[in-house]
Amino acid sequence: MTPTPLPQPRRAVSGLDSARVAMILAVLARYGGLANLPQKDVYAATVGGMKITEPSADLALALAIASGDVDRALRPHTVVLGEVGLAGEVRRVTGLERRLAEAHRLGFTHAIVPPTSEKLRVGDMRIAQTATVADALRLARLGGRSVTAAAE
Repeated sequence: MTPTPLPQPRRAVSGLDSARVAMILAVLARYGGLANLPQKDVYAATVGGMKITEPSADLALALAIASGDVDRALRPHTVVLGEVGLAGEVRRVTGLERRLAEAHRLGFTHAIVPPTSEKLRVGDMRIAQTATVADALRLARLGGRSVTAAAE
């Protein structure tokens, strides 16, 4: 993320759906308290040419973009899963328990995931459930603001 003097900021996307990236940027600006994003160039890419089309990566992408914007890294060994909706809500993804179990096996110790009706327990992993992007940003210590404040 870099400030741009140009009237139209650059959006460079590789390995991700550019429409989803644009939607996540809009949600972060509107509901995440990152109002300066529209004035910045944004570069979003996957590693090694991998293509990601699954919506379960939305919340991870949102937190990665916010991390770059505020220049603060997420807590090490944190996995993030969830689909992001236009109103800033975080939606449940299929196979959440199985994905968390695999993440735990790979050494992840913290997770930020969509809300579920049951208490999630995977080994000694610390799992935080969040219903909104703004709450996810707060959980990840990247800022965020309440949805009611964003609506004003």
